[in-house]
Amino acid sequence: MIPTVVWGTGNVGRLAIRAVDAHPALELTAVIVHDPAKVGRDAGELGGLHHPLGVAATDDIEAVLAARPRAVVYAASGDVRPDEALADLTRAVRSGAVVVSPALYPLYDHRSAPPEFREPILAAIAEGGGSLFASGVDPGWGNDVLPLLISGLATTIDAIRCQEIFDYSTYDQPDSVRYLVGMGQPMDYEPMMLMPSIPTMVWGGQIRMMARALGVELDEIRETSERRALDTTVTTRTMGEFEAGTQGAIRFEVQGIVEGEPRIVIEHVTRIHASCAPDWPTPPDGGDGAHRVVIEGRPRIEVTVEATDEGDNRSAGGNATAVGRLVGAIDWLTEAEPGLYDALDVPLRPAIGKLGRKQR
Repeated sequence: MIPTVVWGTGNVGRLAIRAVDAHPALELTAVIVHDPAKVGRDAGELGGLHHPLGVAATDDIEAVLAARPRAVVYAASGDVRPDEALADLTRAVRSGAVVVSPALYPLYDHRSAPPEFREPILAAIAEGGGSLFASGVDPGWGNDVLPLLISGLATTIDAIRCQEIFDYSTYDQPDSVRYLVGMGQPMDYEPMMLMPSIPTMVWGGQIRMMARALGVELDEIRETSERRALDTTVTTRTMGEFEAGTQGAIRFEVQGIVEGEPRIVIEHVTRIHASCAPDWPTPPDGGDGAHRVVIEGRPRIEVTVEATDEGDNRSAGGNATAVGRLVGAIDWLTEAEPGLYDALDVPLRPAIGKLGRKQR
């Protein structure tokens, strides 16, 4: 059994507790929390398992890492605290652990990561002998391993399009939804997510990885974006009211240009309510969210993935698939050499030992 720590117990961390507990090769040995109110609580409660796991949460990071765990699932957010997240990741890698995390998008394609992200991690690997694999769902498997796998079924390819189509009222991070994405803000408000170069910072690494795997040279990466206002005031299930005339939907693309044409495209269609921008793409079943890959070529191939968890919530389902990808990589990483890995390095493997397995 591989001693494994879960660091953070929010939207991703509680799913990580469940994933580590369910993995036949992993043993949950510690849970790190930041909220004093969570210290001492059992990991099973924090993970929503409704039964104890016998692991009490702690905020003593130094003690946990001093025990030299073999693996760490770093589930704390890096979106609004990148410096702190980088320091935490570096600290965990320096302890000698295999670290997996959805934090810090620039590290998803570490070959193109800015030096200020890449170099501290490489120094920690050299010093402590740990590893890091950063990935997610979108960015993540929805625009790296899945489209590349599906592309192998095509005879000829004109373009690859990866779409995330989501109702963000299901996304339990109000500050991110209202301020980073801009939902409910006046139409003259500029959301950080749509500021020039930010989409490329988040998704450009995925474009570069796909291009590298497909053996093509990128001319450049371009960005496009659109915004729509709500026609009427709406009330959402989880985040309250959004007023008419404020931003209700965004649509943007990050385009990999090959020989002058957008050949590798990552597109996001994000709403706060289904009534906004009804002419834009929607999930095929009319639900709250989906990830889709379209291979334009011969044959034309379209694959849609809809994941649910925690009461049929598709945002939780998406997070759970990201966690599954990361936690499922831990045993492979422990057998590999210390290093900085990306999605093209780490295989997506069958769920060995999990079929019919009950949650402990």
